[in-house]
Amino acid sequence: MAIASDFLIGANDEHGLNPPTAGKRTPIMPYIGRSFYENEFNKQAKIDFILACLRCGYNVYDVHPEIQDTSISTRVVRANRAGLSLLVTFAYNAFGTGTSFNSAQGIEVYYSPYNPYPEQSRQLSEEIFEQLVNNTGRRGRFVGTTSIGLLSNVNFPSSLIEAGFMTNFEEAKLMLNPSFVLNVGESACIGVCNFLGVPYVAREIQNYPLTRQGDRNNFVEMLQYLLNQYGYDLQTDGIFGRNTYRAVLDFQANNSLSQDGIVGPNTWSALLNIDPTAYVLRRGSRRSAVLYLQRLLLSFLYPITDLDGIFGPETESAVRSFQSENRLTVDGIVGANTWRALQSSSGRANPN
Repeated sequence: MAIASDFLIGANDEHGLNPPTAGKRTPIMPYIGRSFYENEFNKQAKIDFILACLRCGYNVYDVHPEIQDTSISTRVVRANRAGLSLLVTFAYNAFGTGTSFNSAQGIEVYYSPYNPYPEQSRQLSEEIFEQLVNNTGRRGRFVGTTSIGLLSNVNFPSSLIEAGFMTNFEEAKLMLNPSFVLNVGESACIGVCNFLGVPYVAREIQNYPLTRQGDRNNFVEMLQYLLNQYGYDLQTDGIFGRNTYRAVLDFQANNSLSQDGIVGPNTWSALLNIDPTAYVLRRGSRRSAVLYLQRLLLSFLYPITDLDGIFGPETESAVRSFQSENRLTVDGIVGANTWRALQSSSGRANPN
């Protein structure tokens, strides 16, 4: 078996969100009156992929850390200078004019025959495609070729994932579904592991070690990525210094955890949302599970303006609407029955 630490894995997300890249969005989604932007999926899927790769022991390089769109030529230069072992790019497809929904659906994965390593790029793409189809349950369309510059001009195997169609109503909703997005990132990592002959390390709490101030390793870098998703602004340098320590303390306080600055099983579980359904959430709750709930409700087309992890009046209203439409007790409290319904739902249907 190969050793993960011998490889540097590149991760890239297509397009930008601030400002949103023109045209890269769903049609207007019913009930909420706005589009989902492609990079809302791409960036989160890339981060979930990075987290999975770090857990497996790889070195990781983010080719596109900005929120803004960045030119292909700039990203090619960055990737080649970094000396990556391979590159995986996350994207979402579209069909037609982009102004209305249609029936095009499914997963496509691309490589370039003009890449210096076309056969390895094909093999990488096929491994990723197989895992995406097997693990997400979505239709697999094909592994195809393209001449786009990012795949053609990098000096290592490269693969582009089109995880669904923004112009398909059901797949458009999946773009913001936290479970689906996580599944895409993890599946891509499994494909990379199979391609490189490296053991995949599962996303299970026993695989996250006790982490504390002074540590320098992959898990500290992972911790920093996770904390940044909850609104912190940490450098993802893999060094557990004072700023990371303070962020851990604050996160622990917000999640009713022991405030010791040490990241053990309970703190890892909260950071990763290993089981958000274990918590009863209600008005006033402030914890990581609320952010998961908000993302899920928004993907189901219940209006959530701020994904902030705070169970306020808007989140309560969305919960009540979901409960009413699913014949649950309408109390605005997310307990076992509501969690069960949320986990089995695909959200609101297209009214057209």
